[in-house]
This record gives sequence, structure tokens and C-alpha cells, in this order.
Amino acid sequence: MDWSILQFLAPAIVASLIIAGIHAYLGLHVVERGVIFVDLSLAQIASLGAAIAVWQGSDPNNPSVYWMSLGFTLIGAVIFSMIKGHSARIPQEAIIGISYAVASAAVILTLSKATGEAEHLRDMLVGNILSVQWPEVGLTAAIYVAIGLFHYIFRKRFLEISMDAEAVAARGISVRFWDFLFYASFGFVVTRSVAIAGVLLVFCYLIVPSVGGMLYSEKIGPRLAIGWIMGTVVSMLGMYFSVLFDLPTGATIVCTFGAVLILMALVRPILRRPVSA
Repeated sequence: MDWSILQFLAPAIVASLIIAGIHAYLGLHVVERGVIFVDLSLAQIASLGAAIAVWQGSDPNNPSVYWMSLGFTLIGAVIFSMIKGHSARIPQEAIIGISYAVASAAVILTLSKATGEAEHLRDMLVGNILSVQWPEVGLTAAIYVAIGLFHYIFRKRFLEISMDAEAVAARGISVRFWDFLFYASFGFVVTRSVAIAGVLLVFCYLIVPSVGGMLYSEKIGPRLAIGWIMGTVVSMLGMYFSVLFDLPTGATIVCTFGAVLILMALVRPILRRPVSA
């Protein structure tokens, strides 16, 4: 890989590392809460907001499209925070699945009416991480640092609710309020990440590093460290394989995530085998 290619890939590499950093942490909460597909659902709800904005005449590159997407995502955050899987008759995962299906269908209907910009909008929703520029990387980093600080300040409360929401509610703490704060901040991340990297890649950044960490540790700290290392290594490998074999970058990183996770699962019994005296 020569210097010119590395310069071209630099913004995408940095963006992927930034996305990996915040999503590896959020993935811990998502897996513990058992709402694995909340990322896909919120992403599709954000897509619906963008589709409606374009249908109403906004240019796909106009900031109003992003704000419309974010507004719809926050509506989704309110819905998900009001339905708790442990205490409600309707499982939270069912609401997430219904939201995804309805939002997907609504996006298709809206795109059928926004014929002039449909192709451009599809490209935006699928994501193309290679097209990201340094100003976008800087803005994304700033947003994620702010959200990271917010989660760091309230990390104990978020972890308590993710691990045992019933115990927290028994102490008189409003779980729904904190759930809304979690899903709202999560929505900011998803809306930004999907516009850069696409739904599938963002989903992998969210779930796969967390699952990889769970293979080797039950403690939050080691799991988070493993997830960050995995996200960083896979991002670099995926970019390298994409250039080496002339493959689509996002799909290559997704497949690399899958291959590395399988390798980690195969190696785990060997590393955990007791050493005989």
C-alpha cells in the first residue's frame, strides 16, 4: 500500500476507529439489556426521517435532513424507553421488531414518492465510509466525545439498569427516565454513524466486539478492552483487505468481523484449557 492510497484512506480509517470506540461501549449495554436489534430499528427510524425530509423537498446534503432523522430517532427513543421487557406485558424486543418493520415499509413508500432523489438518498442510507472527509470526522469525534463524557459521568447508573433494572426500580429510581437518556444518546450515535458507515457496518461495530469480549471475560472492564482492541484491529484489517482485493469497504469490514469472531471462538477453548503440572 503506497503513501497516496494511505492518504486517501486516512479519514475513513480514523472515522472507523472513532465509531468502533463508542459502539464497543454501547454494545455492552445493548447485549446486557437483550435488545440486540435496537440499533437496526433506530437506524431505520432515522432513515424514515431522512426520507420524509427529502420527499418534502430538502436536498439530501442539507442539514435539515440530519435533524429530521435525529428527531425521528428521539421519538423511537421515547417509545423504547416506555416499554420495559421485564415489567411490561409486551416484550421490548417485540416493539423493537415492529418498529423496524413499520419504519422499513414507510421508507419504501416514501422513496417511491421521492423519485428525483431516491438514488441519492439510498446511497446516503447505505453509507460509504470511503467518502467521509476530515470535517465530518472532526464533527463526529466532537459529538462522540460529548456523549462519551455524558456516559462516563452517569456510568454507574446506566450499568446498574443494564445489569438489573428491577433492582434499580425497587430503590425508587425512575428506570424509564434513565432508559430515555440512554436511548436518546444512543440515537445521536446511530444517526451519525449510519450516515457515514451504513446500517450493517454500524450494527457489527455495536454487537460483534461486545460478543467477542464476552467470550473471554465476564467483567465489564476486560470485555470493553477486548472490544476496543477487536474493533481497532478489524477496522485496519478490513480496510487493508478492501484495498488489496479491490472490494467494497463496508462489506469487507463486516465479513472481517465475522471471520475474526469465529477465530476467537475457535481459539477460546485452547486458551482456557487447564495447564497440567
